[in-house]
Amino acid sequence: MWCTRSAAERRYLSRVLVSMAGYVLATAGVSWMFAHRHPQGATVYLLALLPALPIFACIAILGIYLSEEKDEFVRTILVKSSLWATGIVLAFATFWGFLQSYAPVIDRTLNFPMYWVFFVWWIAFGLADPLVRRTYK
Repeated sequence: MWCTRSAAERRYLSRVLVSMAGYVLATAGVSWMFAHRHPQGATVYLLALLPALPIFACIAILGIYLSEEKDEFVRTILVKSSLWATGIVLAFATFWGFLQSYAPVIDRTLNFPMYWVFFVWWIAFGLADPLVRRTYK
């Protein structure tokens, strides 16, 4: 399966694996620091930024893949799936925001942590991709 991928896709997957390994390490390290060292002041903000850096890298890696991939069909599928995923996440975030503002049943116990948005986007992308591909069959 790996050998049937384009060179651009293989580079993309390698870069994403490195980025996600960095994310896991940063998240584990930062969690440990907060649990055992109790940082204060500006250190809190710097540590909170660390796990987000690999996420920023992942977004840039996706853009790099789009520019490196030679197959226009693959790029079209990727762009359309990305747009669907973005729309789904934006709609969900807006809906959740209105629920928090107006629904008395939504309280702090049902608070949706913002760091999950990136992963929800990938779930939405994974759901959108086969549907987008189906439109071309």
